[in-house]
Parts: sequence; structure tokens; C-alpha cells
Amino acid sequence: MSRVMVDMLLEQGHPVRAFVRRDDERAQSLREAGAEVFVGDLLKFADVAAALKGVRRIYFSMSLSPYYADALTLMAAAARAQGDIEVFVNMSDYEQSYMTLEKMTTSDEERRSWLGGLVTDWSPQQRAHWVCEQVLDWSGIPTVNVRATLFVENPLMTWLPLGPLSNGELRLPFGNQRLAPIAVHDVAEVCVKMLVDPAPHISKSYELTGPELKDMYGFAEDYAAALGRQVAYIPEELEAWHEAFIDETFLQETLGDTAAQHVAARMRTLTRLVAGGRVRRRHRPTGNPARAPTADHAVGAAKQYSPARTGGCPEPRALRSRT
Repeated sequence: MSRVMVDMLLEQGHPVRAFVRRDDERAQSLREAGAEVFVGDLLKFADVAAALKGVRRIYFSMSLSPYYADALTLMAAAARAQGDIEVFVNMSDYEQSYMTLEKMTTSDEERRSWLGGLVTDWSPQQRAHWVCEQVLDWSGIPTVNVRATLFVENPLMTWLPLGPLSNGELRLPFGNQRLAPIAVHDVAEVCVKMLVDPAPHISKSYELTGPELKDMYGFAEDYAAALGRQVAYIPEELEAWHEAFIDETFLQETLGDTAAQHVAARMRTLTRLVAGGRVRRRHRPTGNPARAPTADHAVGAAKQYSPARTGGCPEPRALRSRT
């Protein structure tokens, strides 16, 4: 999503500094597009402080990482020390909508009902996002939390179902739950608007969803229309689906041991939340309704991130854009 935002900001004539982890072809592409590129490590305070010099509006997002909270905390500390930050747009998680102080301090039974488990049951990434929102709140930095629901480009909606889809089946463990996935492009539009005109959004948190709420049977119909053949939704048992589709050995070969464990835990938590109805709450149309995320969009993303093209999993990105 960061690259989409960079392009939007540049098209509107805004200067952009992109914080990248490696000086590779993607970094060169950013330079060619007109962005200033800063190559550094989000876990090195000197790099983070140097990247922020002259910057007043920050967008922060990071791939799944055991050190997510560390990176955001360093960024917040550097931003606070600099003292002239106008807005810090934080890409958070939709689950945070449920993680209020009231909900977090009720009985164990009620917390399990609302949050899908206790704090110790959350994935490390889910905990990290919650901690990060607290850090930003305590920092006093003018912050906006963007809590997007499931992206239509998420592996759950794209390359994970590819095998069954080839047999005319959509196999997911979501029962009759309904979802309103949102397109990356639409979330990018919202974040860009916040960076360009931050004043109306300071100290707010936005729960963003796609414009249409539907169950998996409806998604199967969309996939059928996009693929030009019959597709039937086959509900799966949650733990059996985890065993069949979340292959930690494959993830370890692709991402390395530490990242693989983190990604696997996050995927399991996300599927449990979806299966329990925790990722739909309410739907609020955002972006351009004419570009509603459908299976056409998901199929396109699946082709982009298919195992044949990426080794099975899109490479985690460490791109941050600022204006």
C-alpha cells in the first residue's frame, strides 16, 4: 500500500521521502517516480531520527515482524524529540475497535467473547498493534489510527484459496459469517487525504471497511463470475483448515524461522476472528463505491501473488512513505 500512497502523493505534487530497508530495484523505481529515498533500519534510532529530519507528516506501516512495536516506538520517540510533527498516520488493525479499556477489564468470559481470547491468546502482531496505539496515545504526538478491516488482497482471499478454486471450490473456515473486505487502493486514498489535510483527523481512529457486506456463498458467486466457471463455497472446520493451509515449514523456507512463526500466528488469529464474527462489526463505505472490491479484484491479486510468481508468498515489504 505504501507504494500506492507514494504515487498518489507525487501525482498531487507533494514531496515524499520513502524509508526503505534495501537499496534495490524497488528503491530505484521510487527514485525514478520522483521520491527521495532513505535507506536504513527502523530498529536503529540514528537511522530513524535522520530519516525524519525536515519531515512533518508521517505515515507508518510495517510488515509482520516480531519487532513491530519496537520500530513504531523508536519512530514515535524520534518524532516526539523532533517536536514539529503535524500528524502521525498509523496503520493499525480493525480488531482494535474492540480493545477498549472497558472491554479489556471485564471478566475473562466476556473478554473471550468480545476479543476472541485473552491477551495471551492474541497473535504477537495483534498485541503489537494494540501496544503501538497506547504508545502513540502516551507520546502526545498528533496521531490518526487507521484500522482497516481485511484487505481484499489478503492471502486469505487471494493465493491461499488458489488450489481449491482450480477445482471449483472456495474452501474457507468462515461458516456463515459476512465480511466487507476493503481494497488497498481505497485505504491508500484515505491515508493520503489525512496526510494532505490532517487537521480534521487528529486524535481520531477510523474503522474502514469495504462497501459491501456478504457471506462466503456470495464470494463464491463473485469468484465464479470472475473465473467464468462454477465455484461452490465449502465451509471448513477451523483447526482442520489451519492444518491444511497454514504450512509453517513452507513459511520457514520462504521467510525464515522467526518471521514464519509470527506470520503463522497472525494468520491463525485472523481466521479465528473472522470465523467468530469479529472482523465485520459494522460496514462503513469508504473510497470510491464504483471500485467496490470483488472477486475480480481478488483474482487479480491472486495472479500477482501466486506461488508460481513469488515462491508462494509475497515478500514482506519495509517501505514507509512520508510527506
